[in-house]
Amino acid sequence: MTSAVTKNHKLHYGKTMLIGFGFMAVQIAWIIYNAYVPIILKENSAIKNLSWASTAVGLIMVIDNVFGVVFQPLFGRISDRTHTRFGKRTPFMLYGIPTCALLFLFIPRFTILWALMIDIIVFNFIMSTWRSPVVALMPDLVPSELRGEGNAVINIMGGVGVVLGTVAGKLVEIVYKSKLANLDEAGRTEFIRNNVFLLGAIVMFVCLAVVLFLVREPDNRLTKIDAATAEAENDKATGKNKKKLQLTKSERTSLILMLVALFFNSNATDSINTYATTFLKYEMGWKEQDASLIVTLFAAATVIGAIPAGKLGEKWGRKKTISLGWIVILTLFLAFFITRLIVMLYIAIIVGGIAIAFVTINTLPLVLEIGGPENNGTYTGYYYTATFSASVVGPVLVGAIFDLTKKGDDYNYWSLFVYAPVCFALALICMKGVKHGETGDSVEAIAENSAE
Repeated sequence: MTSAVTKNHKLHYGKTMLIGFGFMAVQIAWIIYNAYVPIILKENSAIKNLSWASTAVGLIMVIDNVFGVVFQPLFGRISDRTHTRFGKRTPFMLYGIPTCALLFLFIPRFTILWALMIDIIVFNFIMSTWRSPVVALMPDLVPSELRGEGNAVINIMGGVGVVLGTVAGKLVEIVYKSKLANLDEAGRTEFIRNNVFLLGAIVMFVCLAVVLFLVREPDNRLTKIDAATAEAENDKATGKNKKKLQLTKSERTSLILMLVALFFNSNATDSINTYATTFLKYEMGWKEQDASLIVTLFAAATVIGAIPAGKLGEKWGRKKTISLGWIVILTLFLAFFITRLIVMLYIAIIVGGIAIAFVTINTLPLVLEIGGPENNGTYTGYYYTATFSASVVGPVLVGAIFDLTKKGDDYNYWSLFVYAPVCFALALICMKGVKHGETGDSVEAIAENSAE
């Protein structure tokens, strides 16, 4: 399959869903990892008796974000320049998914800390080497003007991975109900964890098989003649000094402002996801199991808004659609903070989830448009550098704000609904300076640079 477009130049949803299996593999791994690994670490005999056990767990859990910031742009760029019989992105999945699946399988099985840490560190590193390539596969096979819809479908497939990871424990309980009845509490916990990670690993292998056999990225190997021709054309286009085509000053400014806006956006959304349950428990008096449903509701609303967000971005423009999303969610969160009404909370979560889809679905295509068609992996890496940086900074900064605003032993978790709108407002301000990223901009930029 060399394209995910129909004969009448519409997005082929079936083929795009197949491409999305790669992102599903990413998402199911992370949702299980983030749900279970903190508990596994906290219960490890070498950590649980430390006076700073929670800090130790937090430092270990941030490894994936640090590796994402450092390695995802690098391997995205490497994939842009990869030429194999399997294409430029699939080779990274061929080694990455099986290796990660096997490392993933052993995480709950290691009880010795040093062995567990080696497994976790190597797993996080390998994951960071194939995430950008797997996400860049969609824009490789979908033209610029349809990437909003394409990204929506990819995010929906990622949502399927999130759901599978979320219900994995319950599925294991249902399937092995009779076996679990004969085990004590410790045995039940160990059995469920082992099989949850096994299920995740199996799904990852299935996702790889789908992409490998049903997507079939085109062979892009270069013969010696092809390479010589490409070099000659590059020399002609860029001058005798072989200067590479670069972004114009205006494009660089747009890219930087867009990445900063993404940083602020992810600061807000990651902080909400991290502390929503805590806020609802201590400020609103909800039970933990009920409070956790709010995060699920927010995620479900985002999925519902995905396809409309992609279509609106194509028809109305990406920048306008993204800005509308931030204006809506900013207004809703401030309204809840002012009124403090439960009904306003539900409106903010449901409508806000749809509004945030306007942002997440259109920002990646916008960033990729600035970079041009030959740099999808590189600019996907830049995109994730911005969002992963926020994942490192945001929750920690909000936690510090909670500490600074507490009165005695009482924390003021309402400050979350000041912090998030401020971040959305800053993202909106940055967006005002973004002048590039709509469909066709990269083609015009190449022509402009060549003329110079």
